Amino acid sequence: MSLPTPSKKPTATFFDHATAWIIDKPWLTLVLLAVITAISLIGHYDPSLIKNYFSSKSTSESEAFRPDSSEPSPNVETFSTYGDAVLMVKSDSIFTAKGTVALRDIVNTLEETDYIRSVVWMDQVPMLNMFGLPEPLLPHPSSTQGRFDNAKKKALDHPFINGQLLSADAKTLVMMINIDFLFVKSDKDCIEGLIEIASEAASEHPDVEFEFGVTGNLPFYLTAMESQNTNTFFYQTIGYSMIGIMAIILFRGFAAVLVVSIAPALGVFWTLGLIRFFDFQHNPFNDVVLPVLVSLVGLTDGVHLMVQIRKLRTSGLEPRDAARRGIRQVGLACALTSLTTAIGFGSLSLANHHFVQEFGYCCVIGVIATFISVVTTIPLLCSTWVGKFVQVGQDKSLIDKNIGRIGGLVSFVLPRTKLISTIAIVSTALFILASLTLRPDERRASALPVSSEASLTMQKLDKAFNGLEQGKINLRWSKDVPSDSPEVITAIGKVDALLKEQPMLGHPLSIRNLIEALPGDGEPEDRMPMLDLLPPPIKRAYYKPERRYAEVVFRVQDRGIAEYNDVFGALAAGIKQIEAEHPEFRLDMTGDAVWRWENLYQIVIDLATSLGVASLIIFAVLAIVYRSVRLGLISIIPNMFPLAAAGVFLVVTGQPLEVVTVCAFTVCLGIAVDDTIHFLTRYQEEKAITEDEDTAIYNAFSGVGTALIITTIILVAGFVTVLMSDSRDHFIFASMAIITLSAALFADLIFLPAMLKQYASSSPKT
Repeated sequence: MSLPTPSKKPTATFFDHATAWIIDKPWLTLVLLAVITAISLIGHYDPSLIKNYFSSKSTSESEAFRPDSSEPSPNVETFSTYGDAVLMVKSDSIFTAKGTVALRDIVNTLEETDYIRSVVWMDQVPMLNMFGLPEPLLPHPSSTQGRFDNAKKKALDHPFINGQLLSADAKTLVMMINIDFLFVKSDKDCIEGLIEIASEAASEHPDVEFEFGVTGNLPFYLTAMESQNTNTFFYQTIGYSMIGIMAIILFRGFAAVLVVSIAPALGVFWTLGLIRFFDFQHNPFNDVVLPVLVSLVGLTDGVHLMVQIRKLRTSGLEPRDAARRGIRQVGLACALTSLTTAIGFGSLSLANHHFVQEFGYCCVIGVIATFISVVTTIPLLCSTWVGKFVQVGQDKSLIDKNIGRIGGLVSFVLPRTKLISTIAIVSTALFILASLTLRPDERRASALPVSSEASLTMQKLDKAFNGLEQGKINLRWSKDVPSDSPEVITAIGKVDALLKEQPMLGHPLSIRNLIEALPGDGEPEDRMPMLDLLPPPIKRAYYKPERRYAEVVFRVQDRGIAEYNDVFGALAAGIKQIEAEHPEFRLDMTGDAVWRWENLYQIVIDLATSLGVASLIIFAVLAIVYRSVRLGLISIIPNMFPLAAAGVFLVVTGQPLEVVTVCAFTVCLGIAVDDTIHFLTRYQEEKAITEDEDTAIYNAFSGVGTALIITTIILVAGFVTVLMSDSRDHFIFASMAIITLSAALFADLIFLPAMLKQYASSSPKT
């Protein structure tokens, strides 16, 4: 393609003058960097040295439903099936003489371990006899098999055992292990250690076969932390090493790689220190997503800036002059990328959930901090003696050597702009429509490695018990209702019936079930006085009359909140109906599964909504900055196409819309917008130099194409290593990132030039 001689020279802008001090007054730049670093160091060490936090005030209950503190609670330790860890025991010989001996030996061995405070299992459950006498469930080993069969029947008839501590087929039982953390030596004691203790005790009884597994809240937490700390460190190390290797290969110069790496690393360090002043460091999104977001945004801008400075150094400019002119030529685009990204992610602060709001604030802090780091650190270092070496390898760079060949893409695209533009618009629209079919979901096990002990055991117990997790419906009644009123049992009965209407919920349990299990006939409402015959530890587990409180527990499987959306929605509607029929009662649902339905489900909706709002804000800002509505509209396609392509990937692979996937969308939107802004900014600069549209597009491609390709290859190489992780969340995040980054490069190199030629040439200025 023959290019005409430029007829215009670009004029200095306000931004050019505003950034001159970075090079001309290096002492001022150093003072700025030192001040921000010092503040960040204080944030990492002890933020209270600068700012004290204030706790929020909690809301109080309605006076009518507040417990009467004048009536003390009896000194009774309620029987609880809660445990820090859950030990699964599977065997066909549970209700046999040999099985009973083995089980009791296993329990005794566990209880003799110094870090195990107690073991709760079915043999310790108080029996529902009329006299409240202690009675072990399992008979003496010398008993006949008939007595063991009778014990099995009693266990399956006991509401506290069937579906709670023993499966319906009587082949799987759970032991609730409570840990004395004072004696725990390592995290493995609470997972593998429990299995080893049980297996060693069972080995003394070779005639009985057992299968053991461990799960529960503590193993889930420990496994997630181990996966996050160990695997994240391992794969980040591999990923960053791969990024460094690829950067050296592509740049062919160690000095350039070192300078480009320092800026985003410093931005991440600043960000993680600054957010501590706002007490945002405990937000779950900030553990992995925020550092990745900040480092990637900083890396893309840093590569664009470094590529330009290297070109200027190769042209013969001295380090100071190359750094000064480089920041003038690329700094405005970096400022625009930071502005649009900050505004877009700032829209997360409009979400309903505080986690998402905090994440939005942290994104804004991180983007601003990284922008300051990039536009000060890189030019400052390049203006020193280090700048004498940043151009080393420029003539050997794989991308720069072949940019002319890659430029053939533009020669192919420009004569076919109408066809390619149509393909871009239609394909993006179709991909978006397909992505809209994604439904929000969340599972507990998603955060764990698929092969982890806690995850596998949870799956087995979900099948055996129709769910291991517990949910609750709490009932409170006003002072006008006596606690021994039949209306209490009536209301509880309606809750029971409501729960039994949902086949996905397992084994509702309340005082109504306990009354029904007692000998005698009649409706539970008429047998309310029999509550006094129940053993106090059992009765008070679900019923506290002096506090005018009762609860109904039920089981939930870890099948994903999406499958329980209609279930919990029906429960919420049923609760309102019961409250309408019993105006003196207040009911509410609690439990981890309910929390995920109310919060995590809402978090996904908030993130998705905020992502859409962010996209609209970004495109509006681009239209204003470039003073062209058409350029703002044109930018929609190359930015939405990669996100829509990632959405199609989720649809094709049958994945739901989860927190991790929406966060991946958020990260990738920032990267895609950055590349588009750099291309459009360079395009407008070239338009100011030449009147020829094809020449402006070709020169813009030649000017930023190297940086676009380098950043994409480096980032994809880093994410490829994460695909080896056994964490499902890591795999999904990395897969989406690779697809989005690759699609973004394709859109910027193919779709964007075509749409600029097709629609931007006659763009009216606003």
